[in-house]
Amino acid sequence: MTLFEELKWRGLIKDITSPELEEKLNQGGMTFYIGTDPTADSMHLGHLSSFLLPKRLKDAGHNPILLVGGGTGLIGDPKATSERDMKTKEEIMKNYEGLKKQAEELFGFEVVNNLDWYNDINMIDFLRDYGKYFTINYMLDKDIIRRRLESGISYTEFSYMILQALDFLHLHKTRGCSLQVAGSDQWGNITAGVDLIKKATGDTVYAFTMPLVTDSHGVKFGKSEGNALWLDKNKTSSYELYQFFLNVEDSMVIDYLKIYTFLSKEEIEKYAEVNANEPHLRLAHKKLAEEVITFLHGHEEYEKAVHISDALFKGNIKELSEEELIDASKNMDSYELLEDKDLVSLLVEAKIVSSKREAREFISNNSISINGDKVNDLEFVVSKSEALYNKFTIIRKGKKKYYVIKHS
Repeated sequence: MTLFEELKWRGLIKDITSPELEEKLNQGGMTFYIGTDPTADSMHLGHLSSFLLPKRLKDAGHNPILLVGGGTGLIGDPKATSERDMKTKEEIMKNYEGLKKQAEELFGFEVVNNLDWYNDINMIDFLRDYGKYFTINYMLDKDIIRRRLESGISYTEFSYMILQALDFLHLHKTRGCSLQVAGSDQWGNITAGVDLIKKATGDTVYAFTMPLVTDSHGVKFGKSEGNALWLDKNKTSSYELYQFFLNVEDSMVIDYLKIYTFLSKEEIEKYAEVNANEPHLRLAHKKLAEEVITFLHGHEEYEKAVHISDALFKGNIKELSEEELIDASKNMDSYELLEDKDLVSLLVEAKIVSSKREAREFISNNSISINGDKVNDLEFVVSKSEALYNKFTIIRKGKKKYYVIKHS
């Protein structure tokens, strides 16, 4: 396959500004940029799908620039529904430094900050040199602006597309940048940059967008959706990532292998066949988890995630180190226990069961485990002295539902 054909096959191209871009992508040698605003101090899984694309393009002979918008982050890209909450300059700069460090470590590309050139522009120059190229009708015709007209949009957010267009113009003039890539929700902003460069310099530049990565219900991965999985392992552990990928819908796992890994078409087609015929083996899911976690955090972190998962599945809780136990319990329902308590009462108080009668039934039926050991003693007392690392008691109800009791 050509580069363009592979990107299409992987589902990484949605809209392009010109058909001739296909040939230029296949030839290599383009300087391009992709950007994000520092709304948090870490990228998340939604970013990863986009930021793996520069690596693919670099491997094909193109030259990437990663832009972290310390300037545009102070303004805020318009959301479809409402005005963004403005962050302080201190928050933005802290987030910028976090994203810059993360991008350099993960991808090894140069990172630029658009605040560096915005600082040299005053309001009069902005209006004279850039605002004159944008008619109100042109801006109102952009989809994101149209959707906000009824609820209202501030002049600040209304001006965002001009700033992003200015980024493209600046990088084109100073770095020879001739291509911008972005998520499909940025189509209006990036075409504004293409148009600005044409009007201001007469040059033709290009852009294409990628579809936003979503689950089977069309919900995208992102902070605003409340389901962010962070690339910083201190915010989202490798075990949490492993569990997420192990449990993605069968209908989505092959798409995610195409988007999030560098496996070949032939390799992915083999996993697609196994996934269709023997989905219970979860081989495609496990490979997806291995590829992503290894890329982000190294193979040792992947093995650690597998070890935690296997220990929980087999009930070998006591095999886990304190650090592994903390990672394992992050997504468990938790309850703080101030003093030793009989198990029947604790199950009710921690809302693990609905009544003492139900608690006794679960215990009598061998459906309750404490730190990996089955408990069928109705008089059993949960004690801090028996807690793992003197801090945690892990209760399993049935085969899969875990709870963590934290001892004060």
